[in-house]
Amino acid sequence: MTTVPAAFTPFTLTAADGCCLQARRFGPTGEPAGQLVIAGATGVPQRFYARFAEFAAAQGMEVWTLDYRGIGLSRVSDLRALRMDYRDWARLDLAALLDHVVAQGRGPLWMVGHSYGGHALGLLPHPDQISRCATFATGAGWHGWMPPLERWRVRVMWHVLGPLVVRLKGYLAWSLLGMGEDLPRDVFVQWRRWCQWPRYFFDDPELPELAEAFARVRIPIRAINATDDAWAPPASRDAFMAGYTNAQVEAVTVNPADLGMRAVGHMDYFRPQALPLWRETLDWLRR
Repeated sequence: MTTVPAAFTPFTLTAADGCCLQARRFGPTGEPAGQLVIAGATGVPQRFYARFAEFAAAQGMEVWTLDYRGIGLSRVSDLRALRMDYRDWARLDLAALLDHVVAQGRGPLWMVGHSYGGHALGLLPHPDQISRCATFATGAGWHGWMPPLERWRVRVMWHVLGPLVVRLKGYLAWSLLGMGEDLPRDVFVQWRRWCQWPRYFFDDPELPELAEAFARVRIPIRAINATDDAWAPPASRDAFMAGYTNAQVEAVTVNPADLGMRAVGHMDYFRPQALPLWRETLDWLRR
């Protein structure tokens, strides 16, 4: 089926703590077959997912995206002053969008999570709102799961470039490094902390409650990772997804060549070249 660009409607959400967030709705031409929320990756604005959202809307889904606080259209005027918990993107921001979507009452609710978006599912206050979830590039973040060259790059970022930039700017000016949107300082500090462990924040002795939180997730999850994803290779995915102890997790490993692509990496799951993967994923969600 040919994708017809879907017009989106921008709107403003208010999280439980009063933070204002910018979101978008991509509507199908007719009555929606269901609702799809796209939970983005760290430092990736919602505009990156527009083509995937348009495609899903053309397949009859009502699609919703948002920019987390401090990111994209939800960026604050002084990022240095933003105090937050990395988990707030899920338990406050994404939760606000899900509550809004559920209130519409138009069919089943599915979620597609990219990287952090796959972590977010277990951090939600009401994960039972979602019927099925597919994740792309979700992993544990530990450098030991990565190829040797990427291990070196990541450790330089965590221990040299990142701290230096944060000290100079008051936030992680990731855009200066060509790696995405600028990030609040608190996000950088927590992210770096959790990435020191093979199972990410599940290994954090200060967060024992996360095991119980993730155990509340009991829906089917399809965890899709590419063999050339240096940040979240299949081994990293398996280490993290083990935290969803009561979910029906199906691990899917894709080879770029099988999709007719030269590379997928950590980001190209959402490029138009991955159209076969898009079709398969949407079919699985509706199954």
